[in-house]
Amino acid sequence: MLTLMDSKDLAIRLAEAASEKKASDILLLDVREKSRFTDYFVICTGNSTPQVQAICQNIEDSMKELGQQPLRIEGYREGRWVLVDLGDVVVHIFRPESRDYYSLERLWGDAPRAIEPNFAEFATV
Repeated sequence: MLTLMDSKDLAIRLAEAASEKKASDILLLDVREKSRFTDYFVICTGNSTPQVQAICQNIEDSMKELGQQPLRIEGYREGRWVLVDLGDVVVHIFRPESRDYYSLERLWGDAPRAIEPNFAEFATV
């Protein structure tokens, strides 16, 4: 699907964009062997609705710089769980209580992972 960069590089770039807005607990999951709808999840936490929205906006801005647009964004207004669907990469931006409740890490627990800030190490996997 992606033309400007492969899905792993895009996932890393979007994790970096989340980090730029002080997202915490950033996690990249390689779900290629577990999912038919996407290659990577980027999961992160924002401590307030405005921070969650700022993280989402920075991710959108990063996509625009790459000449791409998300396929869809859900949950932005509520700001508890924002899903940014980019096709080969899906970004989940949670408030802490929503992340604990939905626990995607547990649902996808057998997927290979790398935890922020070690993006460079993840890129070599």
